[in-house]
Amino acid sequence: MPPTVAVVGGGISGLAACYHLARGASPPKVLLLEAGARLGGWLQSTRTADGAVFEHGPRGIRPGGVVGTDTLHMVSELGLEGDVLPVPGDHPASRNRFLYTGGALHKLPSGLQGLLWPVPPFSRALLWSGVRDLLAPAGTEPDESVYAFVHRRFGQEVADIAVDSLCRGVFAGDCRALSIRSCFPTLFKAERHRRSVLLGLALGSRKERGAESRLSQRARAEHWSQWSLRGGMESLAEALAAFLRPRGVELHCHAPLRRLRWHPSGHWQLILADSTVTADHVVSALPAAALAEVLPAEAEPLAQELRRIPAVSVAVVNLQYEGITLPVTGFGHLVPSSEDASLLGIVYDSVAFPQHNGTGASSVRLTVMLGGAWFRQSFGDPAAVVPALLLQRAQAAVREQLGLEPAPTRSIVKVHQACIPQYTLGHWQRIGKRKLGHGGSPGPHRGTHHPSPSLQSASAASWQSSSCPSASSGPPTLASRSTTALPVPKQLLGVCWGSCTEPQHPWVPSGARQSHGHRTKWFFFLLKNPYKGPGSSS
Repeated sequence: MPPTVAVVGGGISGLAACYHLARGASPPKVLLLEAGARLGGWLQSTRTADGAVFEHGPRGIRPGGVVGTDTLHMVSELGLEGDVLPVPGDHPASRNRFLYTGGALHKLPSGLQGLLWPVPPFSRALLWSGVRDLLAPAGTEPDESVYAFVHRRFGQEVADIAVDSLCRGVFAGDCRALSIRSCFPTLFKAERHRRSVLLGLALGSRKERGAESRLSQRARAEHWSQWSLRGGMESLAEALAAFLRPRGVELHCHAPLRRLRWHPSGHWQLILADSTVTADHVVSALPAAALAEVLPAEAEPLAQELRRIPAVSVAVVNLQYEGITLPVTGFGHLVPSSEDASLLGIVYDSVAFPQHNGTGASSVRLTVMLGGAWFRQSFGDPAAVVPALLLQRAQAAVREQLGLEPAPTRSIVKVHQACIPQYTLGHWQRIGKRKLGHGGSPGPHRGTHHPSPSLQSASAASWQSSSCPSASSGPPTLASRSTTALPVPKQLLGVCWGSCTEPQHPWVPSGARQSHGHRTKWFFFLLKNPYKGPGSSS
């Protein structure tokens, strides 16, 4: 009889975990438990009667690297190949990104002109920032803020304008609080290995590729910068659910987990509101704070570490206009915190994906992102904020920054509470701790049937989504470096402390395995909060 795996959380993380568990040669019995009424988590698309599509979560996926290639392979296997909407490399949404600073829109510099001559909003040629990096000594601290790192290597202007805006777009966070080691590990490693970030990136290892498909080959040939789906990104969650049901995966909504318990008989007990589920293994696709509340009492040290991972809220305001023209054409623009802390940026949705305009083919669709790390100081409690206040602020931003005076013909306001985890200073230590409780080596506590809770970083790729238009991005993967890949939004925090008497189950992602010979082992994955930002290009 195959083992039972319970996946807790029905967002894209949980659905992707089920997908890879179910498609193995000898799949376990899989059941998914979702607290809410729907599957898909932050993948939320509104489809109107006239054919328009409005994204309230991620709005596009990057095709590059192992993550992007594997995701396109999954999309093909799900039968969505004909629904893919690509944005080729020569498209304005690929070439043009803007910053709003000093009361004006500025196209981000590209090519030789931006390197050799000053291009607003920068007061001098970016070449000098590159020279500074090549000459600066390598850092010695085990971690530092993103702002301090960039200021030290590239100068204050790049840190104040470009990187401040980038972190607001990707993490909806403050670059002065975020960790360079955890948020941008490639840059951190480049400096440590080559002394210079630019040299480290130029001499870095060759990029790997994932599972090839016709879609991934086409994406490379046409230099796609991102892609979406004709029915919106929620179509991906719907297709995953349709794939899983006939393969015996049980998908349960309205099934919130109240408590997780380890039973001396060697099984997990998942206490629900009106029943108890027994499983051999558990995959958690819950936010860190939510997981902390359901852990057993003996795992309190682990719960405390999870509670130390903060998250920010973002308001996503979708606007549709008729009979107007944007002053610029591109993916969208970001706003540095020095310009307007409450406004993260605006995505020009109708530029990248005009197919989502519906019958109003000439309409302009925009998404305004508000709040993030500045939500409370700008709008108060995310749970109590009045939608009309957010709509008013969004319309004012569109009026001031894009010059669009008419009222929108359609508007939708969503507030995503605690949706984006913040990788603050010391985050790498929290996810790297191997002993949080009883002492001794990771694995069951000697002399008891209880686990020795441990936090460990599992292999994962960052979904470089942006809650604003800084970067459209591809969904990441929980990527065993072998054959398993779980497309999940955001980086993954691996928590190993579940029981598993067979140490090399083929359906357990190898990137999360612990090697303790043939000892009984415990596996628990925490797929960290599902994605880097509502309204992002994931």
